[in-house]
Amino acid sequence: MATQRREMAPDALTAFMAFNRAVFADGALPVKTKELIAVAVAHVTQCPYCIRGHTAGALKQGATQQEIMEAIWVAAEMRAGAAYAHSALAIDEMNRRAASQEAHRDEHR
Repeated sequence: MATQRREMAPDALTAFMAFNRAVFADGALPVKTKELIAVAVAHVTQCPYCIRGHTAGALKQGATQQEIMEAIWVAAEMRAGAAYAHSALAIDEMNRRAASQEAHRDEHR
């Protein structure tokens, strides 16, 4: 498959690989930290290939099993926290509908 991807869009693949190298290069954040972030994001996006690849990358960069698991827990909290935060949209909609129904009832009294 890698050969097919390269044959079908070689310029895009070359650009993507350059982007990948630039993003995961040592910089303001060390590579280990970037790999831990990638492990967390991979769990949120639920990409099994990214989970495996970035877990291996984090281990290669010296991350401990505890650090990796902690990154995963951060991802889990962020995912759960987003569901909790977005409940405000459901509450707003419920309140809007209730107010609309009440106004409609008042019109017919």
